[in-house]
Amino acid sequence: YALIAEIMLFSEGFRDSLTLARKQTAMYRLASEQLSSQDHYDFGMRAVKSVLVMAGKLKRSDPNMVEDITLIRALRDSNIPKFLAPDIPLFNAILRDLFPGVTVPQVDYGNVQTYIERKLVERKLQIVPAFVGKIIQL
Repeated sequence: YALIAEIMLFSEGFRDSLTLARKQTAMYRLASEQLSSQDHYDFGMRAVKSVLVMAGKLKRSDPNMVEDITLIRALRDSNIPKFLAPDIPLFNAILRDLFPGVTVPQVDYGNVQTYIERKLVERKLQIVPAFVGKIIQL
């Protein structure tokens, strides 16, 4: 998978495609070994490709973003919605190990988050950050 990932990253405009492809491949290998075994978890080529396509979109939308952060965001945004709660800290730990010292800023969802919170209040529901986050992931 590493060679395919490297070529795809390079074609999306990533300068450090070799290192990033190796890190992504290692991340999926470690995740498949360390996370719980679930039928809906996919760490194969389909998952690799979808993350790389998402990373390319992020790169095009913000070409000045650090490439490590772009790949981390793509990995996080495409995988975390699928994971069970106990697996999320393990996944984040793998990302921290593979990308030491890289801090990914929180994404500001602005109008979307405001709209969601307004609708929750209209329906007399509490605004719970984890619930709002899960709605955004959907």
